[in-house]
Amino acid sequence: MTDETAGRITLRIDDADVDVPAGSTLLDACRARGLDTPTLCYLATLTPVNVCRVCVVELEGSRTLVPSCSRRAEPGAVVRTDSARVRHSRKLVFELLASAVDLSLADDDVRRWMSDYDVDPARFGQPAPAADHGARDARRPGHHHPPDGATVETVAQPVKTHDDLYVRDYGRCILCYKCVEACGPDAQNTFAIAVAGRGFDARISTEFDRRLDDSACVYCGNCIGVCPTGALMFKSEYDLRQAGTWAPARQSSTRTVCPYCGVGCNLNLLVQDNRIVRVTSPQDHEVTSGHLCIKGRFGWTFVQNVDDDPMA
Repeated sequence: MTDETAGRITLRIDDADVDVPAGSTLLDACRARGLDTPTLCYLATLTPVNVCRVCVVELEGSRTLVPSCSRRAEPGAVVRTDSARVRHSRKLVFELLASAVDLSLADDDVRRWMSDYDVDPARFGQPAPAADHGARDARRPGHHHPPDGATVETVAQPVKTHDDLYVRDYGRCILCYKCVEACGPDAQNTFAIAVAGRGFDARISTEFDRRLDDSACVYCGNCIGVCPTGALMFKSEYDLRQAGTWAPARQSSTRTVCPYCGVGCNLNLLVQDNRIVRVTSPQDHEVTSGHLCIKGRFGWTFVQNVDDDPMA
């Protein structure tokens, strides 16, 4: 049913009618219904790319499960979000991801969803040893080693650290494409990174596998702001975690305005032990939509005594 004058439509989700604005997605409708629909590659400020498939739902009349993050809600649609088929699909996607990727630093929501779906990645076997430095970047499509039958292939590899701003721990990367979209048309329009390779060898890469500081990257850090698994991380946070001194219980967040120009970007300063350790921007802010430039994201060490700051 459609209310043309109000621009709203009504559909049925899990045996309940839901009224949403015309143009809404099924995910919008699920959330309007109060359902906790899992997502990994979706972010409200980015274009849906439909790669993770954990948000799939059953849509009456559709042969396959459909991604709720991009499928438009239609008048009279009948949707099921918690059927055995949906739960099995979501569970398997989480298990396949967790068997190959380190999700120990993923968002709290991700860990909660994995618990809700009884995810057991260990059932696939023991993980294979980590790749040597640069080994995954050197792989080319079509050149695959036969499986040994005893271990599970993973994306584990050494952390990439080329500067004092942030690190890339691609052993935690689930290829959600959020960093690519933020670097590209949805935010920065720098296009410094993209997905290279195919199949299991697919990976996030700069042009011609150049070092980050020798690429088109402008160090806005918007890729860090959208990463859901900790694959991209502030060097300040990484150093504290490596030292075993990262302490969320001692951290506080303060919202302020970036002092560098007159645009008015809002900042969330994460502070631990009276020192700024990370800067983000609220996604719902009308100026930034969660995005910043290099000054707003990284230009905060002047606040602290640089001579005494181990992270400076």
